[in-house]
Amino acid sequence: MKKIVLLLMISVFNFKSFCQINPDHIEIVRDGYGVPHIYAATDAAVAYGFAWAQAEDHFKLMQEAYLAGNGLLGKLLGRKGLGADFLTQFIQSKKTVNEKLHTLGDDFNAVLQGFTDGLNAFAKKHPEEILEKELFPLTAQKLLRYTQLQLFISNGADKLVKGIVNNKLSWPYDIAEDTKGSNLLAISRSRTQSNETFLAINTHQPLEGPTSWYEAHLVSEEGTNIIGATFPGSPCLLTGANESLGWTHTVNYPDKADVFALEMHPDKKEVYLVDGIEHTLEKLKAKLHVKFLGLNIPIKKTFYKSIYGPTLKNKTGFYSVRTPSTTNINAIEQWWRMNKANSFTEFYTALEMKALPGYNIGYADKNDTIFYISNGKIPIRAKGYDWSDVVPGNTRKTLWDSYYDIKDLPQVISPKSGFVYNANHSPFKSSGAADNPQSENFAKEMQYETYDNNRSTRLLKLLEEKEHIDYKRFKRIKYDHQLPTPLQYNYMDLNALFEMEVSEYPAVSVLLSEIKNWDRITNATSYGAGAYAVLYYQLRPYYLKLDADHIFTQAILYQALKDTKAYLKTHFNSDRIQLGDFQKLVRGDKSLAIFGLPDVVTAMKGVPDKEGRMKITHGESYVGLVRFTPTKTYYESVISFGNSRRPESPHYTDQMELYAKFKTKTMSFERAAVLKTAKKIYAPK
Repeated sequence: MKKIVLLLMISVFNFKSFCQINPDHIEIVRDGYGVPHIYAATDAAVAYGFAWAQAEDHFKLMQEAYLAGNGLLGKLLGRKGLGADFLTQFIQSKKTVNEKLHTLGDDFNAVLQGFTDGLNAFAKKHPEEILEKELFPLTAQKLLRYTQLQLFISNGADKLVKGIVNNKLSWPYDIAEDTKGSNLLAISRSRTQSNETFLAINTHQPLEGPTSWYEAHLVSEEGTNIIGATFPGSPCLLTGANESLGWTHTVNYPDKADVFALEMHPDKKEVYLVDGIEHTLEKLKAKLHVKFLGLNIPIKKTFYKSIYGPTLKNKTGFYSVRTPSTTNINAIEQWWRMNKANSFTEFYTALEMKALPGYNIGYADKNDTIFYISNGKIPIRAKGYDWSDVVPGNTRKTLWDSYYDIKDLPQVISPKSGFVYNANHSPFKSSGAADNPQSENFAKEMQYETYDNNRSTRLLKLLEEKEHIDYKRFKRIKYDHQLPTPLQYNYMDLNALFEMEVSEYPAVSVLLSEIKNWDRITNATSYGAGAYAVLYYQLRPYYLKLDADHIFTQAILYQALKDTKAYLKTHFNSDRIQLGDFQKLVRGDKSLAIFGLPDVVTAMKGVPDKEGRMKITHGESYVGLVRFTPTKTYYESVISFGNSRRPESPHYTDQMELYAKFKTKTMSFERAAVLKTAKKIYAPK
């Protein structure tokens, strides 16, 4: 009985604790594009205001994210929420967070408390917007559980779980896998030939959903003054710049998750052998909820735990999943300390926490330091095993439990070439040839990617084309939307398309002529780009039937071209189409013709929409262009739609025209400049 009373007291305290921060001492300044500039004395109070501002713009999405991270999404979405609900219990995020909560710094704990207090205050004021009462009061633990789920997924470990469930641990590589990448680019003063150092923040996240971007400016009297973007629900920015330095991310692909096949005892149920020693699986139950006809129906799903990690059984045996993201809860804290850094030394010290399980990082600062690292918490694995496949789970030799130091990962600091770049390609091609990390210096068990792609090929060509890269040229490079010659997709070879003779394929002569005469620039008004785009999306069924080398022959391409012609005839009653008539940037009632294709620098990826058109879902999701001088930092940015997900908001779609025309808006670190453009100033209450 005492335990129940204590839990009730804690719950009430958490829900009322927002009173500890006085919202009257927090100022939210909304600019002309609805971006919140939040001012307060402490970082904790800024976090309170940041949570309030996020909720004003994204409260529904934030709740959906937290519900997923706390095993409650099924109560809202029914069967559609079960996958996330199971994963968060499968990785035992609740237990991990509780056990490791003490590892967080007191200063960051205060930020978490301020952020959750702000959200609870908003929920109390707007109870009609609460999706599931069980989520509230929100706590730091609930926020961190969601982070654990997101990082598990970002490591690709969810795909391993899916492979076990489907008894398909080797599956064909999908054409969609590498079409959603990001770019980073930093240029030093040796190349700008001025007192400016450039940084391009160019992430290609989904345009909608829990991992789409939200922009903000956070300022406290404790040394915070940072502009950038985050995912809704995060208490700090995940990419951006302060007055001293800035950074951005792209996804990297070293081995960040492994599957282990357990050796089961021949006679004893749920007993497995490791070096001949018996171990009993821990049997666990995921408690799931399915919403059906207005009722929440509880169901249970069995899973296990071995010394290798969370474990599932399928038709062929028991398999454990192991990934570094489940070994700590400090990822958001590390990002926050990156926010707070004011020098390269402080920034690098934050990286040494090894709390981020992956992500390339591109960096620049006012002292003209540029930096690239293929970052991550990379396990030190035993040699002699094929870590790209299922690994034996019957020996402690494969049970990794230590990690490479940050200094031992591929990285480049202030190279003589004057630039660093990454487009989700090899870390061994991150600068000029003489400055690159050498692959032979890194263990093959790390399994770093070694390929180029269209974006990396194109970026390197543009970076080396001219020695002098002024700001105008820097922006042209960042906004380049041309495919290279020859094509360099790392997941397929389409170059035979451009070797086809038009006269030999009269049935598709119009289409083939458009493509062969095309300058490979993906302008919205281009017919060549339009023909190529429709063809690209017709290739997937053929791709899945190709051999491992994924080379498209002329015969296969001819069939795909005929499919493309039929598609255009059916949906557009024409043999030709402009790219912008085929693919659209769509939100609500607004629809704009849009540039780009998968794997150009300004990448765009879509899904089928109305009347045969494609609706862009991934691509240029947030752009930040930063110029550092010794005395001042300049920042301009754009987001794909607008900074609010509320359809009734004027900021639901107000950046779409800027975005479609390769334009940006000016942001400022200076309060006086912010106040000049202010449209609304208020306290979060």
